Amino acid sequence: MKKFTFYAFCLFCLHTQQLNAQNLPPVFGTDYPAEKDSRVRQYLTATRIVWQSDRSGKSIVDAGNLLRPGTGQADLMHKNFCRLISKDGEKPGLVLDFGKEIQGGLQLVTDQPVDHRPIKVRLRFGESVSETMSEVDTISGATNDHAMRDFVIEVPWLGVMQVGNTGFRFVRIDLVDADRELQLKEARAIFEYRDIPYLGSFKSSDDRLNQIWNTGAYTVHLNMQQFLWDGIKRDRLVWVGDMHPEIMTINSVFGQNEVVAKSLDQARDITPLPGWMNGISAYSMWWVLIHRDLYKYQGDLAYLRKQQKYLVELLDLLMSKTKDNKEALDGTRFLDWPSSENPKAIHAGLHAMMVMTLEAGAELCTILDEPAEAKKCKDTAINLKLYVPDANGSKQAAALLALSGLVPAQKANSDVLAVDGCARMSTFYGYYMLQARAKAGDYQGAIDCIRNYWGGMLDMGATTFWEDFDLDWTKNAAPITEVVPDGKDDIHGDFGAYCYKNLRHSLCHGWASGPTSWLSEHVLGVSVLEPGCKSIKVQPNLGDLKWVEGSFPTPMGVVKIRHEKSADGKIKSTIDAPKGVKVVRAGN
Repeated sequence: MKKFTFYAFCLFCLHTQQLNAQNLPPVFGTDYPAEKDSRVRQYLTATRIVWQSDRSGKSIVDAGNLLRPGTGQADLMHKNFCRLISKDGEKPGLVLDFGKEIQGGLQLVTDQPVDHRPIKVRLRFGESVSETMSEVDTISGATNDHAMRDFVIEVPWLGVMQVGNTGFRFVRIDLVDADRELQLKEARAIFEYRDIPYLGSFKSSDDRLNQIWNTGAYTVHLNMQQFLWDGIKRDRLVWVGDMHPEIMTINSVFGQNEVVAKSLDQARDITPLPGWMNGISAYSMWWVLIHRDLYKYQGDLAYLRKQQKYLVELLDLLMSKTKDNKEALDGTRFLDWPSSENPKAIHAGLHAMMVMTLEAGAELCTILDEPAEAKKCKDTAINLKLYVPDANGSKQAAALLALSGLVPAQKANSDVLAVDGCARMSTFYGYYMLQARAKAGDYQGAIDCIRNYWGGMLDMGATTFWEDFDLDWTKNAAPITEVVPDGKDDIHGDFGAYCYKNLRHSLCHGWASGPTSWLSEHVLGVSVLEPGCKSIKVQPNLGDLKWVEGSFPTPMGVVKIRHEKSADGKIKSTIDAPKGVKVVRAGN
């Protein structure tokens, strides 16, 4: 018996050493795969109490204690806690504001009431105050889709409870049980994110633009979770088309990050051809365009070669979906939601995308030593350019027609894009509208749209950019940070359409981050000339700005840039680039 026990102990020690060599905790008698989470946790204390059901001090006592910094540890001191008391049919509740949108949950630390039984509380997470005050029904649009944000739990006596996995800024806590007392010592938000540096930066003489750049960067950062999502409350999925502006922001702010390849590969691996990614033909085209831009910025040839077989077969599939020099794509025909009821615009946009995708495919096939495939892509693109569809008044379609070269950018801008300012824009395709206006040389018009359209969300209390937005919504609206008063519109609950009606509307959507990469590319002025940023061009377009400075990440290090406009309008530039990065200045 002693020999057997010693032998078993030796086996356990050997197994423990093997697991520790993999930086995994020892689990006796178990051998299974484990994945390390790339994210970290941070605990946030609420910045204010937005609302409470009772201010008389009878059913809610010392609520201000929840604004004290906590430790996450229950103790026996029985001091500095908030008391929620239900009696005479009254069930108290309050709403906490954590100061900014985050991804994560809530930590509740309780004290020691006389009754030891667990206590039921209802939690309602919200991206706006109005969302925390809502019911899950068919009227308000509030849902538990993708993530639970409205539910009842039990909290322990003298203990800690951690719960929740959603996107939120506000939390409402209600005592559910009758004739009970909840002694709540702490209610801290659990902030889950990738702890990565902001290598790119942007600062100018206009603080509104600075805030917009930072907000776009933060919006995408929040969506860099296990995979690259489009929304942290709703749309916690890998939507390939939506990823394009997100990845352009990542290239401009964070540089190379493993979440990008992980998400692109997931989309490829779950979509065997002839299927379309996410069921949408345009999204498979975006996959090609993303890989072209990713290789341009990061220069990772080994990773690009892993896409070769799928890429060539996808390009062949796309070319088979043309007829009489026109796109004839099947699957879901989609650009973005606001253009979804304009079939002529969808056709124009898809046709332009087909040209852009095949030209990008030719570039990639040339790099990957596929000359025959590259020629097929070029020839098909040339034939498609013989036909120019009508944008039918759509800014989405006009932007793509301009970017593809099917329509002169100046004409697309004057006829459609610059008409009525920010009207008929969208947060997703707004990026391509900005890109087309830059191609037309209308930098000031694009800067003004950024200030007004994306800045309009900031004026409504946004700390992240939204799934969709219309400036008309703001005319009589209360901000997301307050209980909506009588006579005011609810900017979150009263608007929206399609899949984002009312409170279902996501207020943190990565596809809305376009101004961040646009400002880095066109105002700070950095464009990539050679893969991996071996050669970059710096050509600032300051518009009405007096100065701009910032940084731009490359695989060789960070480029630091400052531009100053003199009284005569000339721009003086100072550029500090790392070894291995050739800088071509404007005019050279």
